[in-house]
Amino acid sequence: MPLRLATFNVENLLTRFDFTGFRNQLRQDRVIKLFEVNSEGVYQQLEQARVIAATDDTRQMTALAIADADADILCLQEIDNMAALQAFEYGYLFRMVGNGYRQKFLVEGNDSRGIDVAVLMREETRDGQKIELKDIRSHAMTTYRDFDLFDEELALTNRIDDKIFKRDCLELDLLIGGRPFSLYVVHFKSMGNPRDGLDGRQSTLPLRRAEARAVRRIIEDRFGAGHTASKSFAISGDMNDYQERVDVVGRRGAGYHFEHQVETESALDVFSHDSFAENVVRRRQPLDRWTLYHARGPQEQHLCQLDYIWLSPALAAHNAGRVPEIIRSGQPYRTIFPPGQEVERYPRTGWDRPKASDHCPVVMTLDLP
Repeated sequence: MPLRLATFNVENLLTRFDFTGFRNQLRQDRVIKLFEVNSEGVYQQLEQARVIAATDDTRQMTALAIADADADILCLQEIDNMAALQAFEYGYLFRMVGNGYRQKFLVEGNDSRGIDVAVLMREETRDGQKIELKDIRSHAMTTYRDFDLFDEELALTNRIDDKIFKRDCLELDLLIGGRPFSLYVVHFKSMGNPRDGLDGRQSTLPLRRAEARAVRRIIEDRFGAGHTASKSFAISGDMNDYQERVDVVGRRGAGYHFEHQVETESALDVFSHDSFAENVVRRRQPLDRWTLYHARGPQEQHLCQLDYIWLSPALAAHNAGRVPEIIRSGQPYRTIFPPGQEVERYPRTGWDRPKASDHCPVVMTLDLP
């Protein structure tokens, strides 16, 4: 009874325009920076035209990446609202896939930009097993006080009654062909700007660690601490952190070589500690686990995994011979692929944009015990 589960950060599936770039140069698109725009009204018209002109190609590629993942259950990040999700599913995804995702779930979370996590599900798996939602719960309102997670590191940027999840942890209790399966969909705190001598990843690490601890606490409260290993659950989403990376050394023209590095500390150690869950992407070769290319010039460029499917020990063991797929055809041409990983990009893919997303979909075929 195979179930295809996927996660994908589609990047800014929005129904609104962001006009803040007129007053904040850091948020102004690079195209408009080429022109002198003195009127806010003119700026708004230009920004609307720019976004509309670029969106169609981008969303066609996003839909192609999802079509290639061919998932029965699709966990999404950076969705504006249900209206945006419905318009995308009907106008783009349905046309690419040929049959749609009729079950759609989204709960407004905490992100200041309004981007949420969402889930799309078919009514049946490809072999005809019914996919049923028994219950859905948002944990967006959970605070540090609720889970007794507040500490000195968090006190530097947060208060004890602040919400733990910067977006949400969306919990779904499902039956797949009558078999229970629990799904936890997240989008952890983004890596911010450097602060107090720490880089953007390190300065925001305590926030992501608290989010990971909260997810683990939710699962342990559900099944009982010490009794989770035998259950069927998955934690999926963009976790904005990594336990390893591939440094890309060199520059265009001179060539590149790739160095695998293991991080000494990660928020995701909360999941891997004592084998609470398995990051199944690590079943792939070390240079072939990445889902995002990061670059700030030749001096700082690496490939890393930000997008995850973590499986419970029982579910991982039941699928011991299976390896997840990573869909990279929607990556822009600026993304540097290690040798042997090159793919055929989607039509009209650009050097930096249009693209499906900076992130790659991760998908795995699972048998439920």
